[in-house]
Amino acid sequence: MKNYDYTEVNGVRLPNLLLPTTNYEIGIWGQRYLEYIKTHRKPYYTTLKMQCQLYKHVHEIDVNAREMYELLIMNMAAKQGVTEKLKAKDMMAWSQAMNNIANQAREIVYHEVICAR
Repeated sequence: MKNYDYTEVNGVRLPNLLLPTTNYEIGIWGQRYLEYIKTHRKPYYTTLKMQCQLYKHVHEIDVNAREMYELLIMNMAAKQGVTEKLKAKDMMAWSQAMNNIANQAREIVYHEVICAR
């Protein structure tokens, strides 16, 4: 049997519980995911929070989403022929194409990673 430290408050002994310290970086994708589960999946959010796994899980989602986003942009740009050559030749066309690709990638990641979990 484990020995726990207790604090007495008004005649009641309460265990001294220590939460694990976490310093996970949460980027934009993690923030979006956190907001999504807070709003649309409250029981899941509460369970993760009670198990002290919330920020670890959100960090993992953030990392996966960021990697997927960057990979999608690279692949889509290559398939559509949006290269440095186009950038040097016609900056406006390159900028429009890259913005379009970034918007498409953002939507894909949002639906595949953020909302699908």
